[in-house]
Amino acid sequence: MKEPVERRKWMVLAATIWLQASTGTNFDFPSYSTQLKSVLETSQVELNYLSMASDFGKLFGWCSGVLLLYLPIWVVVFMAAFLGLFGYGFQWLLVQRLVSLPYFMAFILCLSAGCSITWFNTVCFILCIKNFPNNSPLALSLSISFNGLTAALYNLIATKISSHDNIDNTSYLTLNGFLPLFTSFAALFPVLQSSENNLQIDDTSNKDDALMYMFLYILAGITGLYLFILDTPSQSILVVVILLVVFPLVTPNIVYGLKRARHVEEHSYSLVEMNTYSELCEQQSTSVLKLCGFGIFDKLIEKDQLMVLFEEHTAGMLVTRVDFWLYYIGYLCGGTIGLVYSNNLGQICQSLGYGSETEAIVSIYSTCSFFGRLLSAVPDLVRCFYPHHMNTKRYTARTGWLALSLVPMPVAFLVLFFSGSKSSLSLASGLIGISSGFVFSAAVSITSELFGSKSMGINHNILITNIPLGSLLYGVLGGVIYDHHIKGSKEMAFVGGSMALSWKIEVGITFGLGLNEDNLGGPNKPNSMLT
Repeated sequence: MKEPVERRKWMVLAATIWLQASTGTNFDFPSYSTQLKSVLETSQVELNYLSMASDFGKLFGWCSGVLLLYLPIWVVVFMAAFLGLFGYGFQWLLVQRLVSLPYFMAFILCLSAGCSITWFNTVCFILCIKNFPNNSPLALSLSISFNGLTAALYNLIATKISSHDNIDNTSYLTLNGFLPLFTSFAALFPVLQSSENNLQIDDTSNKDDALMYMFLYILAGITGLYLFILDTPSQSILVVVILLVVFPLVTPNIVYGLKRARHVEEHSYSLVEMNTYSELCEQQSTSVLKLCGFGIFDKLIEKDQLMVLFEEHTAGMLVTRVDFWLYYIGYLCGGTIGLVYSNNLGQICQSLGYGSETEAIVSIYSTCSFFGRLLSAVPDLVRCFYPHHMNTKRYTARTGWLALSLVPMPVAFLVLFFSGSKSSLSLASGLIGISSGFVFSAAVSITSELFGSKSMGINHNILITNIPLGSLLYGVLGGVIYDHHIKGSKEMAFVGGSMALSWKIEVGITFGLGLNEDNLGGPNKPNSMLT
């Protein structure tokens, strides 16, 4: 019975890849924002608020976590799909001038679309954690990385269904509304087949999983290079469908088929007598403690001592933890800065005099962000090739990796601060993309590890409320500094001002996380949350 369960979990992972690849719809807002601005007759500031409305949807992401506690996963999937269809569908009607809506309603539509994205993300996170309890960071980072391909994927489809000389930008709204819904139907069967059974893990099965992940990560890299490196006219939708849909689905079947063929000649059996059902459960629960990618404790922690890894936190407990607020600020000054930077890349390029190079710079950022997400799983992937008893010595806390991933960001802002050349802008955008992509992917595993997996759907959505707040904070900060320097060097007003302050904050947070990691925990100090 083990092999069918194993196959089902890989089908679920393929389904999360499809969902993530089709639901990063907030990345193509600039493609149709001009038409939206024209129809609503708004100012640039009001248009920026519509862009931020998608981020504000993250403020309601916790609702999906609550719903997942009481409703089947497939129900929440379709709720997210219809939220997106409602938001983007009415925006399409508005842009086509088939309906007339006030600005406030347009804001609500963008907010609904943002909620849809966050709800899809939460569903994918929960599916990965439930079906891959022993190495969920690998499944999470692989799934999340494909979310960074949405913009390139939609650009390819919009180009192919339109004339190459005249792309209808409103087609992005149609794709945003219907493609996630179609993907939800395609993912329905794997989602219904998802299993929450924790298999007893040994070193052989760990290495089998590691080889499977290795192949899937190589496949993800090839897909990313194909979409980002080749120009759109040279790309083929058929190739993308094979890379995104067919290979993730058939690869586990091929691997298990080869494995079964290899062992069919080995007629060696090992009978193990299990005395009682409780003994079996005890052995299984013991094996769960020896998880690939999570670390192992040498002794149990007394009940009255500090909280430990994987201990479940309710939302009320979460907001009382100093560790959580340090983590919250670290994300605010790390991944959120990268997101705000990407949202303002057009303005940054324009202020530096490289407006015509905006598309190329955005492509650099997107590519590096995608591979940054993949890189977040490298430590876990390497550990999977070692036996369980060796993982303790090789374990490095995730918060340590998070602190290291933040280092390139202040370096990038320093490069921008001291040089405004095109090469410096390209280098800085690449560094920020790698850093922020790493944070986006690793943060989900860190939240589950620090505050428990059962309430992760709620807790992680509480964490990412820093994104809309950060967008508002850094947007106002950038505007104030821009106005302050408007009489001076206009080119460097935005970059040289707000980003200079940002990297100072970033340096402080990076060192703060590092010091907290050294002082509060590690594999040999289990009585701290940040271990």
